[in-house]
Amino acid sequence: MTALPRIGFGYDVHRLEAGRTLTLGGVVVSRDIGAVAHSDGDVLLHAVCDALLGAAALGDIGMHFPDTDERYRGISSMLLLRHVAALLSDAGYSVGNIDATIILQAPKIKDFVGDMRAAIAAAVDIPWIGYRSRPPRPNASTRSVRGTASPHMR
Repeated sequence: MTALPRIGFGYDVHRLEAGRTLTLGGVVVSRDIGAVAHSDGDVLLHAVCDALLGAAALGDIGMHFPDTDERYRGISSMLLLRHVAALLSDAGYSVGNIDATIILQAPKIKDFVGDMRAAIAAAVDIPWIGYRSRPPRPNASTRSVRGTASPHMR
């Protein structure tokens, strides 16, 4: 019997704040505004990690890398993704595809997409990932947009 593909869904959101670094897909895209987070706040990689862990029924990113553990303060989310890829491999799984969306109004990230794709693909040992970016809709209660999010399905 052929094993069926497993699909996971990940989502992450962080508030943005001036004076921080914004890292997406393992690539620094701004040094003027960035995510408020325990780790480097890379919403794209956090969503990918959650999707991969969920697809393999291996828990979630918070279970493996709790924000109460000082070992993960400021850690590169690329290190977390590589660890997740190793967990999947140890459990007998391989990644077949990644498709992700980043919801972000500014800064524009089109110039970084190639590097983001390459970094993620190398970390999980696949040749290609799908990607798109969308501007967010204003918050109905405040009429403003202040954050970044990344839903992800694997």
